[in-house]
Amino acid sequence: MYADGEAEQQPITSVLLIIAMQAEAAPLIAALNLKQDSPPRIPPPAPCVAYSGKHCGLDVHVVWSGLDTQHNVDLIGTVPASLATYLACQTFNPDLIISTGTAGGFKARGAAIGDVFVSTGKMHHDRRIPLPGFDKQGLGYVESTPTPQLQAALQLKAGIVTSGNSLDYTEQDMQIMTKHGAVVKEMEAAAIAW
Repeated sequence: MYADGEAEQQPITSVLLIIAMQAEAAPLIAALNLKQDSPPRIPPPAPCVAYSGKHCGLDVHVVWSGLDTQHNVDLIGTVPASLATYLACQTFNPDLIISTGTAGGFKARGAAIGDVFVSTGKMHHDRRIPLPGFDKQGLGYVESTPTPQLQAALQLKAGIVTSGNSLDYTEQDMQIMTKHGAVVKEMEAAAIAW
């Protein structure tokens, strides 16, 4: 298997999927028949939980960000996502990293409930730093690996995904999302890309 795009094609043998919520991860783990790593390959005290296995000749790892044991809820948002991604990359050395989960889409930009999107780029919409250089660093735009063959084969929509640490958004957040043409708003992808 190879990634599409103009970049030098390298074989993909190891895939890492980062998912914030256990309920989002469970169907994928079951469908791919993955098993929880035991003993944990990402050791405690790290809160993230890894599931691994083989699928279609690939090493597949699904990493759930973990549980906030104080409040008994999933660890969502940019901090748990970046920690889980860093530790999983150090542990599994994947060829491809996929951020997956639920998100909100903008109807005005063609999104509808149940649509599946592939990102063309990821950025933060809630890191406003009005200082030269820091303003761009705050937005943290990262271009996605082009996947035209995947998009065509699965009839996926594509566009900019923005991440923030709140489920809702402020007027300033919306201005940033609109200015940059965001089609999807969620809470982890930009941190995972970073």
